[in-house]
Amino acid sequence: MTAEVLVVGAGPTGMTAANELRLAGVSCVLVDRLPRASELSKAGGLQTRTQEAFDQRGLLEPLLATGDYPVTTAHFAGNLLPLVRRRHRFPWRSVPQVVIEGFLEEHLAAEGIRVRRDYELAGLEQDADGVTATFADGTAIRSQYLVAADGGRSTVRKLLGAEFSGRPGTETMVAADVRLSAEVPMTTITPEGYRAQVFPLGVDAEGRPLRRLTFGGPGWSRERDIPVTEDEIRTGLKTVFGDRVELVELRYARRITNAALQAAQYRHGRVFLAGDAAHVHLPFGAQGMNAGIQDAMNLGWKLGAAVRGTAPEGLLDSYHAERHPVGAAVLRNVQAQSLLLDDGPDSAAVRSLFTELVHLPEVQYLLDDMLSGMGFRYEIPGSEEHPLVGLPAHDLGLELRSGRGVLVDPGNQFGDLAQRWADRVNRVETGAEAKLVRPDGYVAWAGDSDGLEPALRQWFGEPLS
Repeated sequence: MTAEVLVVGAGPTGMTAANELRLAGVSCVLVDRLPRASELSKAGGLQTRTQEAFDQRGLLEPLLATGDYPVTTAHFAGNLLPLVRRRHRFPWRSVPQVVIEGFLEEHLAAEGIRVRRDYELAGLEQDADGVTATFADGTAIRSQYLVAADGGRSTVRKLLGAEFSGRPGTETMVAADVRLSAEVPMTTITPEGYRAQVFPLGVDAEGRPLRRLTFGGPGWSRERDIPVTEDEIRTGLKTVFGDRVELVELRYARRITNAALQAAQYRHGRVFLAGDAAHVHLPFGAQGMNAGIQDAMNLGWKLGAAVRGTAPEGLLDSYHAERHPVGAAVLRNVQAQSLLLDDGPDSAAVRSLFTELVHLPEVQYLLDDMLSGMGFRYEIPGSEEHPLVGLPAHDLGLELRSGRGVLVDPGNQFGDLAQRWADRVNRVETGAEAKLVRPDGYVAWAGDSDGLEPALRQWFGEPLS
C-alpha cells in the first residue's frame, strides 16, 4: 500500500492533519491501533484559537450543531477568569473530545478518507525518498512522509528513539467522566491535602449535565494501569466533599500522571511528531488536545507543499521552529497550575496570593493569552516590525476554507504580483489592511509593500512565472 502521507493515530490531531492534507490535494492514509473509536474524552474544551481555526475551515458551525455545548469560563488552576469570557469572538466551549473525534471522522469519511483501524505499528524505516511503516499483521505502507499523532506513549516516537525529556510522572490521579447528584466547586483542596477538580463536559443525550472529575492526594497514587472502580470514585468524592455529593453515573475513568515531557525535535527526517506524541502534561484546560490540533494545522499545509514540490527551502523545518516553543509554553503553564494545586504548605501560601492577584484585569488577560491560544506569536520575519505579523488573522473566515494562502489587497495594489502565485494564493479585495495570510491562518506579511514578494517566496515557493 502506498500514500503520499501516512498519518498514524486517529485522535483529534491525526484527523485534523488528514483534513489539512486533503485540502492540500495530497493522498493520505489514516490508521489507528484501536479496533474501534475510544469512548474516553481525554479533553473537554475547545479554546478560542482552535474554534477560530475550525471556523476558517467551515467546521465549527456543523460541529456545534451536533449538540448543546455551553460557553464556559476560562480558569487557571481552578481560579475563574470571568473578565475574559467575552473578550474574543469565540469564547471557551465545553465540547468533549469523543464528540470532536466522532465529528471529524464522519467529516473525513464524507470526503473519502476512512480511518483504518486495528493497525498496530511494529516497524519503521526511512530513506532519502520516503518512509516504510510495517504493522503487526504484516501490512506495509510506503509514504513520502509520516505524521506521528499516536499519543503520549507514541510507538512512532519509540521506534525513532526520539529524545522525550522533562519531568517524569511522580504520582497518578484519577480522571473520570461522571454524573453527580449536586453541584460542587470547580476546585476543592481539603486540609489533609486531598484535592478535586470538577469541570463541565456538556450534557448527555437526555440533556443531563456531565462532569470531568479529577482527584488525588496523599496515598492515593496507584500504578497507572490499575483499573479505576466505582467504589474508588465514591470514596474519593466522600473524602473531598463529604456527604454533599454522590456519584450518579460513571461513564469512564482512568489514571493520569503529572508527567511533563516534550520531544527535543518535532522533525526526524521525513517523520513529524504532533500532539501528545510531541508533548504530554496534566490535562488542565484541554491544552494538550488544542495544541495538538494546532500542531496539525501548522504542519498539514507545509507537507502538502512539500508533496506538490512547491515548498521553499526550510518550510518543513519551520514546523519545529514554530510549534516547539508553543508546546514548551504549555508545559510551563500546566506545571505552574500543578504547583498551585499541590498539597504542601508553601503551595497553599502561593495559592492564597495568586487568588488575590487573579482578580486584577491585567492578570486575567495575561492568563487568557496563554490559555486561549491567541497570544502566542510565531517568530516570522517581519514580526518585529509589524504588530500583525506572526499572529492569527481574525477577520478571514470564508476566505481560508480552501486551505490556500490569502492575500488581502483592499487597495487593489498587488493584482499582477498575486497572479504569479495564483495556483497557491487567493487574492481578496476586502479588509482594512493589506496582509498575506498563510493557509493555517497566521499573518506572514503586512505593511511594507517591498516585503510582499520575499514573503510570497519564503512561504509559497517560486512563482509560476
